[in-house]
Amino acid sequence: MSLEPPMTVPTSAADARNPGIDTLRGLSILLVVLHHLGLRIPLKASALADVLPKRLLVALNYNGYEAVFVFFVISGFLIAGNALARWGSLSRLDPHAFYVRRSARILPCLALLVGVLAVLHGCGFADYAITREGQSLGGATLAAFGLHLNWYEGRTGYLPGSWDVLWSLSIEEVFYLGFPVVCLLVRDRRVLMVLLAALALSLPFSLAAITDNEIWKEKAYLPGMAAIALGVLTALVAQCWWPRRELVNGIGLLGSAGLAATMLAMPWLWRWLHDGVMLLLVVSTALLLLALDWRHRSGLSRELPGLGWLRSMGRLSYEIYLGHMFVVFAIVAAFKACGADAGSGWLWYVPAVLACWALGGLVARAWSLPCERALKRRFMPLPAAVPA
Repeated sequence: MSLEPPMTVPTSAADARNPGIDTLRGLSILLVVLHHLGLRIPLKASALADVLPKRLLVALNYNGYEAVFVFFVISGFLIAGNALARWGSLSRLDPHAFYVRRSARILPCLALLVGVLAVLHGCGFADYAITREGQSLGGATLAAFGLHLNWYEGRTGYLPGSWDVLWSLSIEEVFYLGFPVVCLLVRDRRVLMVLLAALALSLPFSLAAITDNEIWKEKAYLPGMAAIALGVLTALVAQCWWPRRELVNGIGLLGSAGLAATMLAMPWLWRWLHDGVMLLLVVSTALLLLALDWRHRSGLSRELPGLGWLRSMGRLSYEIYLGHMFVVFAIVAAFKACGADAGSGWLWYVPAVLACWALGGLVARAWSLPCERALKRRFMPLPAAVPA
């Protein structure tokens, strides 16, 4: 029995948010938060190490970088998928509408974050002041808005944590600056898919080529863009290929297994694959996205009970990502003020995650969503009514 083709799926099922993808995004942002907490309050040093496998605790704490690459794939998939739904083909993409939508989504939170960080830097707060030689508030601000903060860090060293998170945004938005241009120049879908596949497959080679700069190896443009390109390619595959249900389930299981393996067994896989392990990570993400998308458009996806909070974190992932370091620094300061008992360190994780979630929701409701709607109204006016 085959799944229904996407053109016959009821509008309500096709237009609704995909709970599976929201859950995957939520899991990714959770891993980022746990990573930055774990660098300061490691779970492997807590009492949990007496009852849970150390490998699991290490995986929970140190997969933040991998989670960002999962985000890259999801980003390419969702943005290309939305473009396909809106214009039918990437060759008919409207650059003005695309750039307005991206700017309305990205700029309000970015401006708010940089403004707050500038004030905190000016006040001299230890976790926020830019003091490294060769760095300055002006340089960091220019790098953030100029979408080269990753390069700035590669050249001058790490910035304070709340600035450092912007490295991935630089990669993502540089990709999307060129995305409409490439789509309009390469009008043949098959040629575009070949180019996207070539860029995606370059991921391990572009990582392996960087040997003399640890920060740049972590934050270079090309590897991140390769992951985003794979997401775009996955959206194109989802639009033109509609397999049987059994194959969809198999693809989903294969993607889930690949993600779990890279997250849990990274040290062992690295011995055999080296930088190729990142290609395994993003390909596994792409396979899982395909299965989640096909099931959703067939009306088969279900919201798993008890995971509403994780889906909510997925919907707020951008706001949580940009703001979570404020919570991390506050929680770590409170942890130290209470004696910094490593054994009870795990107890601080629950309030930290809840606070990140709450801060993301507050920023979304009070700032980013109202600003996004206002910018779209201002720069994307509704078409004039047709005379009766």
